[in-house]
Amino acid sequence: MILEVAILDVKPGQQGEFEAAFAQAQAIISSMDGYISYELQKCLEVNGRYLLLVRWQTLEDHTEGFRSSPEYQEWKALLHHFYDPFPIVEHYRPVLSSKEKS
Repeated sequence: MILEVAILDVKPGQQGEFEAAFAQAQAIISSMDGYISYELQKCLEVNGRYLLLVRWQTLEDHTEGFRSSPEYQEWKALLHHFYDPFPIVEHYRPVLSSKEKS
């Protein structure tokens, strides 16, 4: 499994619109080959900042499969105009983890 990590800084005053657009866009990414899950979290300390975590089966599922697909163009049209600056996207692989407490 690969974890895609992106810090998304949304332009001031556009958080509500961004969240609505993301609710629509999540159906796009969820349909892609190799997609496992996502989380979108809102920062408590920095207004307008979000953390996007997407789990993929392989790095190529994201970098080649998703990013070269027609669906990615829809994703871009829905979301990319909200970001300032444009986010840096990084990928991580597991090293150690723990189980969640019940």
